Amino acid sequence: MSKILIADDEQKIRTLVSDFLKNSGYETVEAEDGDQAFQLFEEHKDDIDLLVLDIMMPGLNGWEVCREVRKTSDVPILMLTARSEEFDELLGYESGADDYVTKPFSPTILVKRIEALLRRTKQYGASAEGIKSLAFNHDAHEVRLNGQEIELTLKEYNILKKLLENPGRVYSREQLLDAVWGYDYVGDIRTVDSHIARLRTKLGEWGNRHLKTVYGIGYKLEEIE
Repeated sequence: MSKILIADDEQKIRTLVSDFLKNSGYETVEAEDGDQAFQLFEEHKDDIDLLVLDIMMPGLNGWEVCREVRKTSDVPILMLTARSEEFDELLGYESGADDYVTKPFSPTILVKRIEALLRRTKQYGASAEGIKSLAFNHDAHEVRLNGQEIELTLKEYNILKKLLENPGRVYSREQLLDAVWGYDYVGDIRTVDSHIARLRTKLGEWGNRHLKTVYGIGYKLEEIE
């Protein structure tokens, strides 16, 4: 049974979401603000399968909780907010969120979105081992496409590995820089673009088909075969 952490400062929203999820067979944990949400996640991170975070909460807001969680975990995160401006949505994705739902919302649709995120995570898992046409040898840092070895630099290898951890999830340039170059990187953020371009070239048709640019946000990998 999947366990979902729901964080919202409105009790009636938490109860509504929790009741619908429980009726769909999920276990839930509730937090009334961002500080409690992050504390509960830290205490139970091995058991939490997905987070539903309201953006405007006391203490840490939803974006801040998302960023803190992303420092140690790729658990799926869905942002829940009453604000619908494009800036808010972009900031949610920049913080590492996987999906975004605006209040008022249909609880049934919300559950479906959560189910889709969980299915995607379970289908692909946290490892890129054995994904059909693309195979990784992590010990040797080798990648084979349809059985043929593809020569990648260490940075290219690590970018591809990061994108494959969560197919469909959008990673911003900043997130890829932090994950591959490190938090102390000082330099041109556009280096991510040039590395993605080289990856596409080296992976040929597969790279052009699956390495997608999400304009204004970053990159994702989709439609794994």
